[in-house]
Amino acid sequence: MAKGEKRTFVPGRVGVVGLGLMGGSFAKAAHQGGQEVYAWNRTRSTLELAMIDTIDGELTEEVVGTCELIILAGYPQVSVDWMRDMEGLISPGALVIDTVGVKRVICDKCFEIAAQHDWTFVGCHPMAGTQYSGYAHSRANMFHGAPMVVVAPDDADDFERADVLERLKALLAPCGFGSFTLASADFHDQQIAYTSQLAHVVSNAYVKSPAAQMHKGFSAGSYKDLTRVARLNAPMWTELFLDNADYLSREIGTIIDNLKAYKDALDSHDAQRLEELLAEGDRLKKEAEKR
Repeated sequence: MAKGEKRTFVPGRVGVVGLGLMGGSFAKAAHQGGQEVYAWNRTRSTLELAMIDTIDGELTEEVVGTCELIILAGYPQVSVDWMRDMEGLISPGALVIDTVGVKRVICDKCFEIAAQHDWTFVGCHPMAGTQYSGYAHSRANMFHGAPMVVVAPDDADDFERADVLERLKALLAPCGFGSFTLASADFHDQQIAYTSQLAHVVSNAYVKSPAAQMHKGFSAGSYKDLTRVARLNAPMWTELFLDNADYLSREIGTIIDNLKAYKDALDSHDAQRLEELLAEGDRLKKEAEKR
C-alpha cells in the first residue's frame, strides 16, 4: 500500500510501538481482553518472544493502517520519530496515543503532525509502573485501578474532548484504569515534576550516602519506601528529566530550601523550630490526602 492511500481500520485492533514495561503491559492487557494486538520493537528477540503468547503479529507498514488504536510506548524521541515515519499510513479515524512521562515535548510535535491528517493524537500518561524495566516485567494487570492522565488536542472543543475520552475508555477497557483525568500538557508536566520525577531524584540521591552500603540489619519500611525508585533506567530518565528540566529544577530547588531549614534547626539545636517544621509537614500531608 502506498502512502496517502485510503485506509479502513479493523475495529478494536491495537498496534503497540515498543514492548518495554509499558508497551508490554498494554499488549498483554489488550490480548487478555480479546483484542487483536500487533507490535513493533527495536529488539527482534523481544518481539519474537511476545509473538509466542501475547501479540498476533508484527506491526508492519501493511498492518499500521488496520489498527484503530496505536500506542506509542517508546522513549519520547523514538515515539515522535515513529509517528513521523508512519503518519501517512495511519487510518482515518484512528486514535494514536503515547505513554511518555512528559507531555509538552511530545504533544507539541505530535499534535502538529496529526493536524495534517484525519486521525487523532491524544497525549496519555498511565500513572503506574515498577522500578524494573523491560518486557519481562510487564504484566496484564499493571494498570488495574491506576489513573490515566489524558491531554486532548488543543483545538478540540468540549464535545470533541468528551467523545475522544469515551472512545479511549472503551478501547482501553481491558487495562482496567481506575480513572481518566483531562489535563493540559503544561499542567501535567508541572505536577509530574513533583509527584514522579522529584521522587526518583531524591531516591537516587539518598542511596549515595556511605551509610547505604551498611544498611542491612538497620533498615525496615522507611528505607524500602524511600529507595524503591532509586533503581531506574538511567538513559530513559535522563531524557525525561531534560524534557521537563524547568519544572523539575524548580521542585529540586524547593526541596533543597526545605531541607536546609531542617538542617539549620538541627545545627542550632533549636527544638522549637524543628518541632514546628515536623508538625508543618505532618499537617500538609494530611491536607493533601483530603483533596
